Amino acid sequence: MIATTKYQLEPVTAKYQVERGSQHPLGATPYKDGVNFSIFSEHATSVELLLFDKHDDAEPIQIIQLNPKINKTFHFWHIFVKGLTPGTCYGYRVDGPQNLHGAGYRFNKNKVLIDPYSKGNCNALWNRIDALGTKDNLATSMRSVVIDTSDYDWEGDRPLNRPMSDTIIYEVHIGGFTRSPSSGCKNCGTFSGIIEKIPYLKELGITAVELLPVFDFDEKEIVREVNGNRLKDYWGYNPHSYFAPEGSYCTASDEGSHIREFRDMVKALHKADIEVILDVVYNHTSEGNHMGPTINFKGFENSTYYHLVPWDKQYYMDYTGCGNTFNCNHPIVEKLIVESLEFWVKEMHVDGFRFDEGSILARGQDGVPMAHPPVVWHIEISDTLAETKIIAEAWDAAGLYQIGYFPGYRWAEWNGHYRDDIRRFVKGDPGLVGAVASRIAGSADLYQATGHLPINSINFITCHDGFTLNDLVSYNYKHNEANGENNQDGINDNLSWNCGVEGETDDPGIDALRRRQIKNFAAILFLSQGVPMFVAGDEVRRTQKGNNNAYCQDNEISWFNWNLVEKNSDIFRFFKLMIDFRKCYCHSALRRSRFFSGEVNERGLADISWHGSKLFSPGWCDPDARVLAYTMGGFEGEADIHVMLNMYWEALDFEIPSITGREWYKIVDTAEPSPMDIMEQGKETIVSGNVCTVQGRSVVILISK
Repeated sequence: MIATTKYQLEPVTAKYQVERGSQHPLGATPYKDGVNFSIFSEHATSVELLLFDKHDDAEPIQIIQLNPKINKTFHFWHIFVKGLTPGTCYGYRVDGPQNLHGAGYRFNKNKVLIDPYSKGNCNALWNRIDALGTKDNLATSMRSVVIDTSDYDWEGDRPLNRPMSDTIIYEVHIGGFTRSPSSGCKNCGTFSGIIEKIPYLKELGITAVELLPVFDFDEKEIVREVNGNRLKDYWGYNPHSYFAPEGSYCTASDEGSHIREFRDMVKALHKADIEVILDVVYNHTSEGNHMGPTINFKGFENSTYYHLVPWDKQYYMDYTGCGNTFNCNHPIVEKLIVESLEFWVKEMHVDGFRFDEGSILARGQDGVPMAHPPVVWHIEISDTLAETKIIAEAWDAAGLYQIGYFPGYRWAEWNGHYRDDIRRFVKGDPGLVGAVASRIAGSADLYQATGHLPINSINFITCHDGFTLNDLVSYNYKHNEANGENNQDGINDNLSWNCGVEGETDDPGIDALRRRQIKNFAAILFLSQGVPMFVAGDEVRRTQKGNNNAYCQDNEISWFNWNLVEKNSDIFRFFKLMIDFRKCYCHSALRRSRFFSGEVNERGLADISWHGSKLFSPGWCDPDARVLAYTMGGFEGEADIHVMLNMYWEALDFEIPSITGREWYKIVDTAEPSPMDIMEQGKETIVSGNVCTVQGRSVVILISK
């Protein structure tokens, strides 16, 4: 029980009696004898707490008026409701001064607000249209749920704390991974569905899932209607709650199961030795611009939570391209962000976070980038987050681009340079071998000067945003007509090559080339220093039919088609064995924590040596070069690795170095059909002589024995 002052605020006939309560912690906190409620609002003049018996009740069972003389401390409004139990639904009405243009206040007592610190929400009655304008939306409002986070058996679970250098990230959408009927899951499209597919993830060999946003967002938001299909926010990059799991990913969200179901998933993944990284969106919210709905932040304290246009504060500064921008370095907003992150680590056992448009976190309250942004450094030095993986998308929609310079030492970054350089190289662009060597070696040109390491680079070729890997080798142009924006959305320059035909084809030659190109991309990704990441379905040639911006497609365009696992088993096998190759204990040269230094092993091989088709002649300055080779010396008895990349369209002979006391064995040749394209450990074939022929557009990997 928290300390309270016993003021009687409600008549004795009210269902629940109340006490003064405490300003901390924020949110709804259950105790044995009731629930403490606390919210922030600096300029509110009145706050009402609405209690509902059931999530779909149109009317509250009790309305509690908070007394500012009793229930307000500093800018925090609080009250303790005696006898209230978890499972109760609630909301707020907040009123305050009306000065929209000058101060940016958007107080509107007619709107029922959910709690910014809610651990779960129900939207059975929710109508987004009714949250616009000034009309009363009680009957169609969202409701927060009181949830007890203490009642759960973790069975000794804790975050796994796997070293970043040993991490392999699999980017996956909770709903889309199992929503297709082909998944065969009992609970399709849910946290439980992920649990059902853990054997698949284990077989593939990834070490971490990076989940597209799981914070509660307005999944009922209809973007538009196209040919009878109602398009909605599918990806989830429009959150409204930073402590609550998305209700549509639960099997029983109406019963307040949000926290339990998410925890069940995390615990099961941890038992399988798989980490959980969350894609988090602290840069904007689903409340949108000046025409958007009032859900919570706008109604509690609009001028605190958002960047507003200085000369007319009815409008929002839009550094995100999403209508509004969260004011991350205001002390109250910083508090919310850090407490949210710490909640997901302490209470939900999450292993890491990827920050969407992370550069927004570096903008001060005036919108100008800061050298030492408080929220970034608070995350950096938080004791609770000390072992947590933190990854930035180091750019925003307003032109701030901070790859290699994100203001924090621990922060890893999505390396967009890696994506672009490897895409161009594999499709056959000439003169890139210097850039490609830098990417393969951990992008020292981007990170070393600032004291960062190869593990600060998240290497990826594809992600949720853009072409899938299959589409990268099947389409020259985006095909986003299904989005209903006249194919104007999505980027135009995809650095892709269709291998001769746009889209699907029955030509066996083109299909074979596409398979080879997919394997080339995969081989380079898993050979590169840094942390590899790929998007779910690339390992089985998942296609979006050329759609490179499927944010609104909650259908077969985006869903994982499980029939492809068998159809493209050769690609799955290649990914699986390349992951095994990278993870092998005798190939630690692929998982370095630090940059190459020139150290030489007992066989006279440097930690890395660069070549072209001729030894020690990499062709750094050759504008026509399309080939690159390199040797990584193994230490302490480990295997040496020699890699030959031929992105020219004809076969070439590559010189290979001699090694004292060992022979070279071929383990990978992407020009060969499966299963000869990659050999299982112990079944490699010996390479005789000092020359190896590498077919056009292919990758060959040798190991020493």
